[in-house]
Amino acid sequence: MDYSQFLLMKEELSLVAVIVILFIADLFMSPDAHKNDGKPVLNTMLPVALLIIHTLITIVPGPAADAFGGMYHNQPVQSIVKSILSIGTLIVFLMAHEWMRRPDTAIKQGEFYILTLSTLLGMYLMISSGHFLMFFIGLETASIPMAALVAFDKYRHHSAEAGAKYILTALFSSGLLLYGISLIYGTVGTLYFDDIPARLDGSPLQIMAFVFFFSGMGFKISLVPFHLWTADVYEGAPSTVTAYLSVISKGAAAFVLMTILYKVFAPMSAQWQEVLYWVIIASITLANLFALRQENLKRLMAFSSISQAGYIMLGVISGTSLGMTSLVYYVLIYLFANLAVFSVITIVALRAGKFTLEDYNGLYTTNPKLAFFMTIALFSLAGIPPFAGFFSKFFIFAAAFESGFHLLVFIALINTIVSLYYYLKIVKAMYINKSDEPIAAFRSDNYTRASLVICTLGIVVLSIASVVYQSIDKLSFGM
Repeated sequence: MDYSQFLLMKEELSLVAVIVILFIADLFMSPDAHKNDGKPVLNTMLPVALLIIHTLITIVPGPAADAFGGMYHNQPVQSIVKSILSIGTLIVFLMAHEWMRRPDTAIKQGEFYILTLSTLLGMYLMISSGHFLMFFIGLETASIPMAALVAFDKYRHHSAEAGAKYILTALFSSGLLLYGISLIYGTVGTLYFDDIPARLDGSPLQIMAFVFFFSGMGFKISLVPFHLWTADVYEGAPSTVTAYLSVISKGAAAFVLMTILYKVFAPMSAQWQEVLYWVIIASITLANLFALRQENLKRLMAFSSISQAGYIMLGVISGTSLGMTSLVYYVLIYLFANLAVFSVITIVALRAGKFTLEDYNGLYTTNPKLAFFMTIALFSLAGIPPFAGFFSKFFIFAAAFESGFHLLVFIALINTIVSLYYYLKIVKAMYINKSDEPIAAFRSDNYTRASLVICTLGIVVLSIASVVYQSIDKLSFGM
């Protein structure tokens, strides 16, 4: 065996090194600062520092590489997506610092970081897969540790319930997806992405294979009608895990779905575009309507993420390199905006134990900086100019419009106006609504402040730095 092929997997090797270092540190370092056992203390600084080093090492895309007979395939744009996911994970680790200081989670810090990075490794493998077996290994590597993260607060009823719902849904969706893959193999005789298109003829069995495969992926991305687990899991999981699930996991799955539809199911584009057309309409419309009724902020953001998944799919349905560029750019901006919102939700929940919209009444009077960061992020999610979210929606609408989906873009635009209501409802609660007992003033920890500053800078810089979009477009061309 030619072991030099492993050297082509620099992102995966670097991440494995980080996981191994953290695993060893977890064995020999005390996780609890209050334990007086003479050991050095494991805290957020080590995983954050290691992840920064990992991101800096891998952020510059290398040349296209193939390994293991084409099972592993990496292009520059895939390296960019991996770097985006790494940056998002870094922000999640910063958010998690305050939560990790609680007595019931401090002793499990190492587990949290290792499980999170294990899911990230699975996403890396999914993104670079050139074979359905490699893809499925990556998918399960990402999904199984995620179930443990959702149930991380195992002594809290809602977290345990959310973990059970997530693992059952993940198992069911994986079963559907694997059955679809088996039908693909049965009809074409290969699982290599590059070899399948020449053998597709759009037979009923192949259409059924696509439906099962897409249904499994629809659960992972939480598209309607495969979304029913989302609100309960988002509400029950720890806020930091919810943030990771809503952005990092969703972004990776969306990019992988786009890649497989472009590469594997290209001869069946008429069929999958028809399916995706109605799924997009259902996802955006129903999620927005349900979001209007929510009072719990985590459930509101759950339906928001379902709606955002529908917008992301506009880049997929276009079937062009512009669609791929728009999707990657959209995920990047969505990452900063959504994680900023969850940073505020997380710190407020930890310090004040508040989750509902009514609890945020008058937040500006006691915590003006938190209200400001939250507002910037919500404006970006809503697509209000001049924030970065406006440009991400513009480009993804343009990609779908250019491909001839005019009515679909119009429906998406109408839904964007609907989404303004529930996003601005949060802003109204913070700035306009009065409260006799507003959330008490408190000072956030340095890690939370860092996460909010990074997210806000990302939103602001991406709204004016066109070079980012142009660079992604250059790397996406010819994918």
